[in-house]
Amino acid sequence: MHKILIIGEHDGKTLNPATAKCVTCAAGIADSEVTIALLGGDTAALAGQAAGIAGVTSVIRIDRPENEHPLAALFAPQVAVLAADYTHVFGPSTSFGKDLMPRVAALLGVPQVSDLMAVEGPHRFKRPTYAGNAIVTVEADPARKLLATVRVASFEAAKTGGSASVESKSLTVTLPSHTRYVGAKGGSTDRPDLQTAKRVVSGGRALGSAENFKLLYSFADKIGAAVGASRAAVDAGYAPNEMQVGQTGKIISPDVYIAIGISGAIQHLTGIKDARTIVAINKDSEAPIFEVADVGLVGDLFQIVPELERMAGG
Repeated sequence: MHKILIIGEHDGKTLNPATAKCVTCAAGIADSEVTIALLGGDTAALAGQAAGIAGVTSVIRIDRPENEHPLAALFAPQVAVLAADYTHVFGPSTSFGKDLMPRVAALLGVPQVSDLMAVEGPHRFKRPTYAGNAIVTVEADPARKLLATVRVASFEAAKTGGSASVESKSLTVTLPSHTRYVGAKGGSTDRPDLQTAKRVVSGGRALGSAENFKLLYSFADKIGAAVGASRAAVDAGYAPNEMQVGQTGKIISPDVYIAIGISGAIQHLTGIKDARTIVAINKDSEAPIFEVADVGLVGDLFQIVPELERMAGG
């Protein structure tokens, strides 16, 4: 029996779909038992969501005041204690998982396998390397606990309909005092999470300014899409870093990806190669983005985007 612990990602109210994608990865391991751990201030509602994921056997709640805000430095020692009863510990390859899981691996003294994209056995997986231009097969030592991040762009979310048991636990662990939550600032938006959205609208340097990015926000809101940006747009100050899509940004796999004013550098294409349908809008008919696009529109984005928004009901 392979006992797999998945660290649930959430915002305190809603479980991130990345967690259900980790469940799909874990379910690919034969003879596995899947548990989701939720760390927070009060995870009662979240536990109900996690318990409803098909394929999950049990849910563990670790509620304490220090866990109200997701700080990797505080979560890591708690996860390390929880990991004692499991053969595998998975986390999503999101910003949350990439911050947390290496810390847990270090505390346990084991190597981490990053970006699992396919399961070939309990300790044998495929993962991308060289910016996704090559796929390697890795085999971890079965005598050691396996710590890994799951490339959420490579897996569909597990379906609902489960009925896992829920248990609250108290851990005896000393939390570090060198890291504390001070506050968080961010734009208020009802748009979907960029890494799990089914539709994404992304802008490039051709937008010309942060002001012009409002054109994308308006269009995205009409079609219920998240908003991303190329590295060139982020470096130019048109969009915040957390919106960056690509090799050094977020790897995403939406059903529809609309690239607006993005030339299509290889670093950007690395982040969208798992998108189901790619739509490109660019005035340069020779732009590399058209080589991978399923649908291409050659023209002035400042004319095309408002027209698309009008057609969408705006």
